[in-house]
Amino acid sequence: MKRITLTVLAAAMAATPAMAEDEHRELGAHEHGHGTLNIAVEKARISLELEVPGMDIVGFEHAAASKDDKAAVDKASKTLGEPLKLFKVPEAAGCKVAEAKVNVEAEHEDGDKDHDAKSEEKGGEHAKGEHGDHEAEEGHNAFHVTYVLECAKPAALASIGFDYFKSFAGAQKLTVNVVTEKAQNKYEVSRDKPTLDLGGIM
Repeated sequence: MKRITLTVLAAAMAATPAMAEDEHRELGAHEHGHGTLNIAVEKARISLELEVPGMDIVGFEHAAASKDDKAAVDKASKTLGEPLKLFKVPEAAGCKVAEAKVNVEAEHEDGDKDHDAKSEEKGGEHAKGEHGDHEAEEGHNAFHVTYVLECAKPAALASIGFDYFKSFAGAQKLTVNVVTEKAQNKYEVSRDKPTLDLGGIM
């Protein structure tokens, strides 16, 4: 079987070019309160990619300039760096965090992104690292986060609880795209329905 990657996942989950373009026009570059989580499962390795507007995470989209803004971004980045506290998986799956990277990107009106606002890398349970300042005169800031989990029993990953919504008051819903060796599905979870049932797909 070909290696499942998040790029392959994104391509697989897109309906048709026309439909994708229509959806992009409707939502614009992003929609407040609404983020996207891509999940690719390959044997014991689970890759996740979270993209969400800065408004949902820290309550603003402009580049962090004031001391309070920078503190809010730092705090949010540390919270995002601990995926197993945000996305609750069954203990039976035996999952551990192998990698977590948190970035803030400036998304301009044409959809382009300036990468490397802030980043964190980790190999254990807690993300650590210094953040650099992000300068952006235009556009909206969005959080782009990638994770890698190593799970001893991925077949036991029958559900995911989204404590993510408890951590970020501005977050309202997530579109979740999942690709496994068995199937590929698109789901939606929300503040009102924060549990994703993966029965049958694992």
